[in-house]
Amino acid sequence: MNVAFVLLTYNHDEPAGIERSIASLTRGLRGLGHRALIIAAGPGTGDDGPDLLRLATIALPRPAREEDLMAQLADPGPAATEVRQLLAAHDVDLVCWVDAVWGLGYLSPAPPAVRTALMVHVPRTDAPFRQSLHHRPDTVLTVSAFMLKELADAGVDTRCWHALPNALLHTAEAPSPAAREELRRRGPVRIVARAEPHKGIAELLGAFPAGLERPVQIVLAAAGFEYWPGMQDQVMDQCRALADNLPGVEIRPALPWQEVPPFLAQAAATVISSTSPETFGNVAAEALLVGTPVVGYGLGHLPQLTGAAGRMTALEEGPTALWRALTELLEDHDGYHAAARQAPHQVAAHTPEAVAGAFVRATTAGTR
Repeated sequence: MNVAFVLLTYNHDEPAGIERSIASLTRGLRGLGHRALIIAAGPGTGDDGPDLLRLATIALPRPAREEDLMAQLADPGPAATEVRQLLAAHDVDLVCWVDAVWGLGYLSPAPPAVRTALMVHVPRTDAPFRQSLHHRPDTVLTVSAFMLKELADAGVDTRCWHALPNALLHTAEAPSPAAREELRRRGPVRIVARAEPHKGIAELLGAFPAGLERPVQIVLAAAGFEYWPGMQDQVMDQCRALADNLPGVEIRPALPWQEVPPFLAQAAATVISSTSPETFGNVAAEALLVGTPVVGYGLGHLPQLTGAAGRMTALEEGPTALWRALTELLEDHDGYHAAARQAPHQVAAHTPEAVAGAFVRATTAGTR
């Protein structure tokens, strides 16, 4: 079948989990023989390719805020008409609104014969989200059992929703046991995060322990969206200022998607310091895939995703507890290697084709 995903902020190598999840899902669908398109806002880039369709009616600044988009959609008619025309021109069987706002779910501009799906990647119960559900999409998908419970607790009827995990777009070779032992003893701690306050990087650096005696390398990336003007620059400046005064700590620029797994493979461990719940945990999943243990707060989907392949701490204990858990894990020879062996098993089922197959089953149930 022909499937289209609407995600206005989509760009290749965008340092954001939702964009990466859609890239992996579309790859899986193509691997199963389906055609998968992505509809995004302009402007286009040289990396777009034939299956990335840019809207002429919406052009976003970089970075964009939700207010920027809603201002352009004060009259949604032209954009809605263009989306419908694209779906008809490409004989789309199923359109997936990847978000209530950034995926145009609140408008749901689909021709009558096209099936619709709504993705819910983050908790929101505001008016656009309610409007998205009011359009009665044929399928609603979210990324974890945590999200099903979170929104059910907020009064949303999630009984017919489907929990579809994110697939892993790229992989890398896991280190041998001998190389993993060398990493445990003296390898770097490597962290990959978006420049967002709730990722907790500044707080983590503020609690940096004396005597760690190993490199800490943090990839901190700015995405094509932010919550207020200058947010990402503020986070970057604060983290760089803290890192400049800490021994062995380095702030690195964003990596292309395919370079993240090999970067994490050569880490002793990674830390997920998000102070708000990770609804899935893409970076953690990429670390687990290459046998790198994960330390983080026991929030959201992260504990279920990590299982015995790392250590979780309580948020109320703060970032000092993260550093303590990391140190204890690295000093525990047997526990560390048990976690490293378990790590790939935690995400072994998250291949693009497997997740795409689950997507097809969820969105075609009851159709012929």
